[in-house]
Amino acid sequence: MLSKSQLKLITSLRQKKYRTKEKLFIAEGIKVVNEFLNSEMKPHKIFCTTDFSHSLSEDTFQLISNEELKKISLLKTPNQVLGLFEIPEEKVIVKAGLTLVLDSISDPGNLGTIIRLSDWFGIRQIICSETTVDCYNPKVVMSTMGSLKRVNVRYTDLEEYIKSTKLPVYAAMMNGENVYETKLINEAILVMGNEANGISKEMLDLITNQIAIPRFGDVQETESLNVASATAILLSEFKRA
Repeated sequence: MLSKSQLKLITSLRQKKYRTKEKLFIAEGIKVVNEFLNSEMKPHKIFCTTDFSHSLSEDTFQLISNEELKKISLLKTPNQVLGLFEIPEEKVIVKAGLTLVLDSISDPGNLGTIIRLSDWFGIRQIICSETTVDCYNPKVVMSTMGSLKRVNVRYTDLEEYIKSTKLPVYAAMMNGENVYETKLINEAILVMGNEANGISKEMLDLITNQIAIPRFGDVQETESLNVASATAILLSEFKRA
């Protein structure tokens, strides 16, 4: 059975301040949990029903009922397992290759999708502003579908980071140069801005290349693309370079 202290801990980890304090995060679902179990991520405790097939040691997993899983899950239909994993130590920022920079991304689903896209396109590093949603938010973790284990996500002062690099800085802007007519390079930084406000004023002066995804529809009334969708298109173009 779940103890009151376990229930309290799991519930508290939905908030960033407690994830930071306990150095733990929540992962849910068979695929996501198995991805982390088959990686360098260290499991703290795995709560699972009898339907979850595993080879964990008895001190690592705890059998719970379907009703108990419903109490601790964020999913409408819980998927057999919920795991608590240790938040890993931060990795060193690599100042080479193509790096994705996120300026105040606020939606957990968008960040999770962007992490998954980065994994798909071979981007091993994402640098986030300190105002970007926490990558260990349970909704972000679920959206990554396990890609979080392969992509280094770091939070830092973006101005200081950009100023410390000699790489060209590309940014997705509505009035930028048509990306399909732009010569792109793989040793660069690509900045994606906030869903509602775009790239912050502080960052604009640091941008060396503004690029845009053109609209092709006959009725061009759509104001903008979803940031995750735009990221997918731009990463694809950079990888074609």
